[in-house]
Amino acid sequence: MGANAAASFIVPFEAAREDDFPRIGGKCASLARMIAQGVRVPAGFAVATDAYALHLRSNGLEATISERLSRIVLDDVDDEEKLSHEIRDAIIAQPMPGSVEQSIREAYRRMSPDGQLPVAVRSSATAEDLPDASFAGQQDTYLWVVGEDIVVEKVKACWASLFNARAISYRAENGLGQIDVLMSVGVQKMVNATAAGVAMTLDPINGDRTKIVIDSAFGLGEPVVSGEITPDNFVVEKVLLQVIKQRIAEKDFELVADRAERRTVERVIAPERRTLPSLTNAQVLAVARLAKSLERSMGCPQDVEWAIDADLPEDENLVALQSRPETVWSRKKKQTSAIYETGIAGVLGTLLAPVQAKR
Repeated sequence: MGANAAASFIVPFEAAREDDFPRIGGKCASLARMIAQGVRVPAGFAVATDAYALHLRSNGLEATISERLSRIVLDDVDDEEKLSHEIRDAIIAQPMPGSVEQSIREAYRRMSPDGQLPVAVRSSATAEDLPDASFAGQQDTYLWVVGEDIVVEKVKACWASLFNARAISYRAENGLGQIDVLMSVGVQKMVNATAAGVAMTLDPINGDRTKIVIDSAFGLGEPVVSGEITPDNFVVEKVLLQVIKQRIAEKDFELVADRAERRTVERVIAPERRTLPSLTNAQVLAVARLAKSLERSMGCPQDVEWAIDADLPEDENLVALQSRPETVWSRKKKQTSAIYETGIAGVLGTLLAPVQAKR
């Protein structure tokens, strides 16, 4: 394979264009869009879907996966888990195509000449682009990955996570396909987070779009996103950007980096810190402004992941890690509109039926 073909496997976030988005999946496309709009996003690159597709075509792997998928009984949890495990094992056991592996190694070296830069390796499936689907947390993310060997290993692990049992069931239930769903993988500079979390540009309880609701905790945001910890909660009035409600939780642990071990660890929070706010008032408003601007630029309510990076200057340390359309209330609104339109059509049909019968 030539140099140009190999280069096509890698799409730096800052260089991605609209016509690249189908090749880099929903998560990476979101990062590229934010960078293009001037949002502060940690640097990185996408391993395009072309790389995953080439891996599937190697040594009959695609046929092996299709055969296992054809035998899955979706209502049988044990059977689904067993065959899912077999599929993932097959993907990981298959050697990565040499041109793909070389491209990933070279891209990481450009980010980290000394090979010591910690990165996050994040799944980015093509089906994440679908507006009515909710794929959050279905595929794997690996944090504090250091060195090109481990980056290559974790890229393959992300590919395999496309076929965990939960993801297979979700796609089957929603008619989204299986083998034809492709996977990109994002490799992104790791954030040294003092606090992180999520912000929604509507109230997730009642759908109120005049509010921005922020959940936050000390350290990295994964425990907030996954629900492993009860976070601090802040409600901000969207127009005036005023904090109108806050609840400070007792936070007993934080997810932080263990630099010596090159991994993340759960660290117990000292008792005197547990009931302190994870964000200052100024930081709450900064997160709210970021979320509000992303809603405006993306054109719909957003679910935003963010972090406060200790390695950046104080007035530049808020970074966006993900922004995706909010799906729960947006879907309800569409369903309500459809019911309303059907109801009106039904009423009109009933009223007009006698008139049409006389014609």
